[in-house]
Amino acid sequence: MTETPKFTNRLAKEKSPYLLQHAHNPVDWYPWGKEAFDKAVAENKVIFLSVGYSTCHWCHVMEHESFESEEVADIMNKFYVNIKVDREENPGVDKMYMTYVQLTSGRGGWPMSVFLTPDKYPIFGATYFPPDDKHGRPGFKTVLKRVAQMWEANPDTLKENATDTIEQLRSYAEQSGTGSAAMDFSKITSSVYEHLESSYDSKQGGFGGAPKFPTSCQFAYLLDYHHYMKKEGKKQAQKALDMVLFTLKKIAHGGIHDHVGNGFHRYSTDDQWHVPHFEKMLYDQAQLLSTYASAYKITKDDFFADTMRDIIKYVERDLQHDGGGFYSAEDADSYPEKGATKKLEGAFCVWEKSELTDILGEDDADIFSHHYDVKKNGNVDPAQDPHGELEGKNVLIERSTASETAKQFNITEDQVNDVLNRCKDKLWALRLEKRPKPHRDDKILTSWNGLMISGLAQAAQALQDPKIGQLAEKAALFIKNNMYQADSSTLIRSYREGPSSIEGFLEDYAFLIQGLIDLYETSPDEQWIEWADQLQKKQDEVFYDSKNGGYFSVAETDKSILLRMKDESDGAEPSGNAVALKNLLRLGQALEDHAMIDRAGFTVTSFHSMLTKYPFAMPALVSSYMMYDKGVKQVITSGPLDDPTVKEFHRLVNETFLPNKLLVHAQQGSFIASKNPTVSTLTNQDQKPLVHICENFTCGMPMETVEELEKSLQ
Repeated sequence: MTETPKFTNRLAKEKSPYLLQHAHNPVDWYPWGKEAFDKAVAENKVIFLSVGYSTCHWCHVMEHESFESEEVADIMNKFYVNIKVDREENPGVDKMYMTYVQLTSGRGGWPMSVFLTPDKYPIFGATYFPPDDKHGRPGFKTVLKRVAQMWEANPDTLKENATDTIEQLRSYAEQSGTGSAAMDFSKITSSVYEHLESSYDSKQGGFGGAPKFPTSCQFAYLLDYHHYMKKEGKKQAQKALDMVLFTLKKIAHGGIHDHVGNGFHRYSTDDQWHVPHFEKMLYDQAQLLSTYASAYKITKDDFFADTMRDIIKYVERDLQHDGGGFYSAEDADSYPEKGATKKLEGAFCVWEKSELTDILGEDDADIFSHHYDVKKNGNVDPAQDPHGELEGKNVLIERSTASETAKQFNITEDQVNDVLNRCKDKLWALRLEKRPKPHRDDKILTSWNGLMISGLAQAAQALQDPKIGQLAEKAALFIKNNMYQADSSTLIRSYREGPSSIEGFLEDYAFLIQGLIDLYETSPDEQWIEWADQLQKKQDEVFYDSKNGGYFSVAETDKSILLRMKDESDGAEPSGNAVALKNLLRLGQALEDHAMIDRAGFTVTSFHSMLTKYPFAMPALVSSYMMYDKGVKQVITSGPLDDPTVKEFHRLVNETFLPNKLLVHAQQGSFIASKNPTVSTLTNQDQKPLVHICENFTCGMPMETVEELEKSLQ
């Protein structure tokens, strides 16, 4: 057992669950802020910056091994000013130093460990350190002592080198600037497709080998590419679609999918989507929900509809605040049973074969075990279990189809599905009764809720289910009522027991604006478009680079950040600039705002160099570029909203996969009509239901029937 520390550090006053997890470490932690910076300067001490998040497995490992150790803490407290940052609460800090770590070490991840000069310039950085030297590599205690010795011996040299590093980072950040040659649209889009096609795993789905992530930005790109190339008759279109559909089915069948508790884990450690790191992140649920919605719109395959409902069931049940917003994540680690003293990864989710027989009865357990590949000695490869926490355990994975299982047991497919559903209900009930639930990171982030609003809105469109749309509306209202300062149009980054003091970043504005536009299309309440317009103006004011185009990730007023950077590459989420570009195009078209369209064009050219050299690293930006190149197809309906024909117009548009569409309803005296002269002229006096398709601010002839509209959308 770890000794009780002699004090509670400053993190006890914070709201972040991640910082609170470290509040009782013997390390004298500080949050990111002036108090820590002033102490480092006054005492001429190196800053040790540790960045992670509350549901991060390896963050927990480093805490247990090092930050709970009195021996390690003594070294840290003697030589360093120690700062903890929740990367989800303060992505600006994480982005800058993660870029540094990736460029200097060739890899990144969390926990991130960076040593800084008292002025916050990086000296050295890496990710997880074991506490002791191992396999010829220095452990954390050795690194702490060496950096302290180097600082004491040559502080000026380290400062000079750190300053040079930041200047190199500045140069790196600026290299995406406008180039002299025109961009080749076909070459850029094709190169992304070719990169993905060459790394595609035709046996297991996904791109590349282990570990495997559900790369939603790549899926979205390929679905967009399929749509545009199909219309041009390109043979690659079908392959792009097939890669996504096959991968989505493999993911849903895999162990990365929680077959009992619903939703998806973060990623799989193997190449078969089998053994996950068991944390569940809101942003994965949100983006996968959008992706499965698109797949369903294209195929009308009920498998994708069922997967959408599975994700929604999970987030509504386990991640929703009473007021409508959505929490951030659930942990990978949990106690295996009530009264246990040590958390294990995946303990809430895995099963022993004998346990299933006891719970389900022998007959049902046999069918269930066959279908989900349950083995007597467990089905986890020891190579995927470095700490031995999954020995003898089974991670459920569908190795058989319902038809194959039915054939194996000489029963019908309906009987198989009845058994599987009955078993899953029993296992979920046992989980709740016998197993402590994993820690839930209950902070609410504006950006991730924006993604969730989009996912729910698109699912509501695909399934034509207004109850799903109401979940999106509740989340939007939660943010508006709790995380938005209307007098200054300012978003707040996070909420936990009240709003935080951290103002929103680019991704908070961009992701929420996207969600509001999607929400308006789902149910044409103009409050969402009007709020989106207000947020877009604020985003332009705070983050837009009027000199070079594109958007900075952090506000100029944040003086704690040494270097303002622009996101163009995708990570677990799409880049802020990629989403911002689509928002400018869609809002600019909806409100006939030519300044927005001009900013969209300037944003495209601002990333000329990166789009030309490394487009495969930014599929979301290339998707937005495709929308820019092809133009927005604006579908404008008019007539009473409750008219059956108008409803059918909306149903058809929302059920159809059109990556560059914008659905607008023309109403006299409305906000959109007051901004958009074209929409204003289409608010017909006799209230006869009509629909127009408009591109480049020019509208085609009116259509009166759903059949006419359907032909025009093909």
